[in-house]
Amino acid sequence: MKKYLITGGAGFFGSILKQNLLEEDNYVVSIDLQQDDYEHENFEHIQGDIRDIELLNSIGKKHKFDAIFHCAALLAHEVKDKNDLWTSNVDGTQNIANFAIENGCKKIVFISSNCLWGQNFDNPVSEEEIPNPVEIYGRSKLEGERILINNKEKINSVIFRSPTIIDEGRLGLLSLLFEFIDDNKKIPIVGNGENRYQFIYAKDMVQAMKSALNYDKTSIFNIGSDNVKTFNEVYNYVIEKSNSKSRLFHFPKMLMIIGMKICYFLHISPLGPYQYKMISSSFVFDTSKIKKELNFTPTLTNEEMMYKAYKYYKDNRKEIESRTNVSAHKKNASMGVIKILKWMM
Repeated sequence: MKKYLITGGAGFFGSILKQNLLEEDNYVVSIDLQQDDYEHENFEHIQGDIRDIELLNSIGKKHKFDAIFHCAALLAHEVKDKNDLWTSNVDGTQNIANFAIENGCKKIVFISSNCLWGQNFDNPVSEEEIPNPVEIYGRSKLEGERILINNKEKINSVIFRSPTIIDEGRLGLLSLLFEFIDDNKKIPIVGNGENRYQFIYAKDMVQAMKSALNYDKTSIFNIGSDNVKTFNEVYNYVIEKSNSKSRLFHFPKMLMIIGMKICYFLHISPLGPYQYKMISSSFVFDTSKIKKELNFTPTLTNEEMMYKAYKYYKDNRKEIESRTNVSAHKKNASMGVIKILKWMM
């Protein structure tokens, strides 16, 4: 029986990953800031912080891991103190790297982000493209990558640069879109909606991370869906399949971006610099490397996984709205000033 440590195991993706690993008769230990009520004879949850070195030391005395899946990360829209985000994502990653070295664990699988950039790309973005993050979350993920790469002589790390991970249960900022659709409201689109933005299906991400366990060197991989359609096409697919009366309403691009910048500066919008820069831009990863070296093949398209996530929201909306002490991706994001826009639509 293999034994794995998951950081962020109570979160949206961490929950999917741990269940998959447990179904394959592995032993899983999770560390997360949130409580986790999941029960399995081969599962142990530790409510705690990866910045707590004494806690990590106590885990190391009790367990020896075959690999660490480092999924934990604080998001910009869920913290008031950005220094807290930085220390969790950067110092926490350093602690996990040190923990692996000190306890003889030779493999870390790390989820990085497409937030390493905040600009439009006309062509698919390769692993060789130089990162240029525009906000603290992207900078913290880039620093996490550097920590692992700097320790490549001691730890074998596989780093996945991931777009938004979507499946049933994914909420967070997506819940804003889902509420518009479920309430049959017009959906505000920045610009003409012909831009393309890639996602990744959670179960495809799980398969890629398990494949990384057999990869024998430190490397960075882009990951994402195939056949990426425009926002217009993706949103209309969900609207039509759900029989919603919503329709897309396109706003002038520059006017909306200026408005979003002002709202963010006034702390009345959940959309930060990355979101308002990318919401009208195109960003698709080149995934040829992961397909070649890890035999990766995505199974769902953007529109298919988006509908799955929306259907879950629609079927569980009342229960979702009552959630409090869960991770950011498992609850609705605060609308802020967007609530006024929804009322006007």
